[in-house]
Amino acid sequence: MGRSGFSKCGAVAVDIFCGAGGLTCGLIRSGLPVVAGYDVDESCQYAYEKNNKGAKFILRSVSDISSVEINRHFGKAKFKVLVGCAPCQPFSRYTLKHRQSSDKWELLREFSRIIRGTKPHIVSMENVPDLVHYAVFQDFLDSLERGGYFFTRNTETQIIYCPDYGIPQMRRRLVVLASRLKPIEILSPTHTPEDYLTVRDVLCDMPPLDAGEKCQTDPLHRCSRLSPLNLKRIRHSIPGGSWVDWPRKLVALCHQRNSGETYPSVYGRMEWNRPSPTITTLFFGYGNGRFGHPDQDRAISLREGAILQTFPSNYFFCESENNITFSKIGRMIGNAVPVRLGAIIGKSILKHITSYLSK
Repeated sequence: MGRSGFSKCGAVAVDIFCGAGGLTCGLIRSGLPVVAGYDVDESCQYAYEKNNKGAKFILRSVSDISSVEINRHFGKAKFKVLVGCAPCQPFSRYTLKHRQSSDKWELLREFSRIIRGTKPHIVSMENVPDLVHYAVFQDFLDSLERGGYFFTRNTETQIIYCPDYGIPQMRRRLVVLASRLKPIEILSPTHTPEDYLTVRDVLCDMPPLDAGEKCQTDPLHRCSRLSPLNLKRIRHSIPGGSWVDWPRKLVALCHQRNSGETYPSVYGRMEWNRPSPTITTLFFGYGNGRFGHPDQDRAISLREGAILQTFPSNYFFCESENNITFSKIGRMIGNAVPVRLGAIIGKSILKHITSYLSK
């Protein structure tokens, strides 16, 4: 990064819906500076600013952000980059199954409004894959097209599998890259199934914990307590399995009914030799998915969840150990864009700009 705060090619980014800074951290690591991040969750401010030097956290709803304000952040940047990951809950399979619409769908429309007003050279939008099936997404792409942006409508290209990019998590994400300069594309995959990063690769050296215990040297390496019943259950759980592996007397009544067959992945352990399941905001709870440790009788810790999201192992999430709560930190980690995915997006953008300048 040059003295001006721009990248070597004169680019600078602003992050909308920044959360605790996963995307921002990845962009900065790629060499693309981020000057500001916007979010409505004030608990994210410490993590965002503590770990991402030069990026200012601004507590504001996207509906209250003006294009004039964003352009002030860009200043004299030669290339303006606007990135955003609108909260994905309104587009999750569960939400879409139970609701036909959501006010949160407006978040993507507000992001589109800001793009139209600021006219950044490059835009990146990241979200859940199911978004591609809904009109709000097509409206977003149509708006980009009217704005003169180059991008692909090929969903096979837009939807990426995170292990292909060195992320130890079986997560699929929708990534849209758009540019007013020329056609743009995300970098080619960096990994193949033969060398996917696994749970073992990233968690094998973590200090062991009992359920409800915390590490003395890393306060974020702490795991939730287990009831006596759940302790019996996890001792009967096998890596990659679920509650179907237990003796019938340990199976919850709701799972014994026919309807319980729709929840095969809860109360399971991760597998050492595979990437982890998708990290959600409730990953710290053994009963919330396949979030049991591969061989210790506990759920994974907050720090382990953050590592699986490819946050640096020393990423700070709150100012004091006394402020650590599972729900708050779990939300920050689960809602984040994996840091390495942010870095891949940043490298793709910088490669694109370099190619444009060399023509």
